[in-house]
Amino acid sequence: MNIGRFLAERTRLMRASEIRELLKWITENVISFGGGMPDPSSFPAKEIMEVTREILSTKADKALQYGTTNGVAELREELVRFMGKVGIKVEGPEDVLITVGSQEALDIIGRVFINPGDYIITESPTYLAALQAFRIYGPRIIGIPMDEEGMRVDVLEDTLRKLSNEGRVKFIYVIPTGQNPTGITMSMERRRALLDIASKYDVLIVEDDPYGYIYFGDGEPPSRLKAMDSEGRVIYLSTFSKIAAPGLRLGWVAASREVIRWFELAKQSIDLHTSTLNQYIAAELLRRGIIERNIPRIKEIYRTKRDLMLQALSQYMPEGVSWTKPSAGMFIWLTVPENIDTGEMLEIAIKKYGVAYVPGKSFYPNEEKRNNMRLNFTYPTPQEIFEGIRRLALAIRDYVQRPR
Repeated sequence: MNIGRFLAERTRLMRASEIRELLKWITENVISFGGGMPDPSSFPAKEIMEVTREILSTKADKALQYGTTNGVAELREELVRFMGKVGIKVEGPEDVLITVGSQEALDIIGRVFINPGDYIITESPTYLAALQAFRIYGPRIIGIPMDEEGMRVDVLEDTLRKLSNEGRVKFIYVIPTGQNPTGITMSMERRRALLDIASKYDVLIVEDDPYGYIYFGDGEPPSRLKAMDSEGRVIYLSTFSKIAAPGLRLGWVAASREVIRWFELAKQSIDLHTSTLNQYIAAELLRRGIIERNIPRIKEIYRTKRDLMLQALSQYMPEGVSWTKPSAGMFIWLTVPENIDTGEMLEIAIKKYGVAYVPGKSFYPNEEKRNNMRLNFTYPTPQEIFEGIRRLALAIRDYVQRPR
């Protein structure tokens, strides 16, 4: 039976995640820098077990029941306090929506804001799962190049000026701290300029902040855009996946009450509500200070592993290869000479050298560059980091020397 004739037209816009497809290739003999997984030793597993046992002993009637779409009140109240400690002020828990990871929030954003043909703006490169979530709604996506300070706001303003007569730009999507995939953290000067430009051209900002709480650079992390927002223009997303455990599948949105109301309506038709039990667990982890006490440990683990990968890259990489030096997040962005197609090279890397990475092409809205790769440093062991980078350097040399 040919199922294709029954498919909706929008399925043409669906693409398999290059990261998820890559995981199918991985065997126990392959060192993978491909996923975006936290170090399992960072999970507060013992505390989660204790909290879960107590919740099921004292609140099973609530924790195992259906819940409200916007989320468990106790969790939203704890999140208001948690965000307040980093300068994000919202009027109350009514300005917070609990989602199934921040990935669901990205889909809701597309569902609520994007009409086919609308313009949206992202960093270039950007989080490929965000591109996946937005593309199914048929926007025209414009990528703005980055440098070591983040999105090029001069190019952004020039782009918005040109688009002002062509059609409405719905939003600017950014990951300001520990950007995925580059690891770059946007400077404060750029953050202020971004807010000013968005105000000038009356555009929303979607601030995706999965890594801001695990900033391990020198000094304090830059202020969140949401903390600097005086107009209610910023829609803030974050997640428990990086500060607790991804298996909880919990994220949240903080935005104006009107935005939250529309997001809640969209979520009702997706999944009714996020796991009630997991929300009670997260609320208790916050209330007891377990997450805040665990964050310094996560930072230290990731800072150590980042430094090991940077050391290995300096030791093994051939001339002409460069990379970012992240102050937050989970990734290093590697750039090889332009005559190397990292997508084409991947088969050599996996099958001959036993090392995997994510080719950079899919992170660009127009897939215009092919000589980058994203390397995850948080999941591999220290031994795997050094051995994997050594193998990767061999794969690069092998690819360059092959006859064309």
